[in-house]
Amino acid sequence: METLYLKIDQNVEVHEQDITLGDIGKMTCADETVVSRLSTVKLVKVKEPEFAKYTVSVLAVIEKIHEIYPNLEVNNIGESEFVLTYKKLKKQGVLNFFKVFLVCLISFFGSAFTIMTFNNDVGVTDLFNNIYERLMDKKASGITTLEVSYCIGLALGIIVFFNHFFGRKLTADPTPLEVEMRLYEDDVNTMLLETNTRKEYEIDVD
Repeated sequence: METLYLKIDQNVEVHEQDITLGDIGKMTCADETVVSRLSTVKLVKVKEPEFAKYTVSVLAVIEKIHEIYPNLEVNNIGESEFVLTYKKLKKQGVLNFFKVFLVCLISFFGSAFTIMTFNNDVGVTDLFNNIYERLMDKKASGITTLEVSYCIGLALGIIVFFNHFFGRKLTADPTPLEVEMRLYEDDVNTMLLETNTRKEYEIDVD
């Protein structure tokens, strides 16, 4: 008896409305014709034109497999349930460029405002003036080396912390934003799998 090994991730994203078994996960079998045949088997047809999320039980996938190969042994080494996300691919246009530009502006001015209010709250300017006066034995007149060094150090600290500089990573480690986004995605997937009671968005065996 042949054995099919099936592996499906917790979150699967597809871009075609006709979703096949080959779209949702990886399969391997000693008989390659089995994998080739099953990869074309349709699991579901998405009705929504732009976006949809489904919670899918692997039992529904195994049921589809057994409809073609009743005696095939299926060994699932992935998730027992997973989130299937359908998202229609859209062409990159002027609107997307404008959105990215707007987000960059908000992030830049928002971060600048946050840094300035923090410095005012803790009195960084007064502190630098006191340090300068004690070291140089005179009052500061304008911008000093302390302010310039602080600005350079702040910028370098942000770059090192976020592990990004002009779209390139400084190290192979994931950035803090990537870690937080991954944790958020895992929480959303867990919530959908545990609380989704909308039957039209559940794919399971009867």
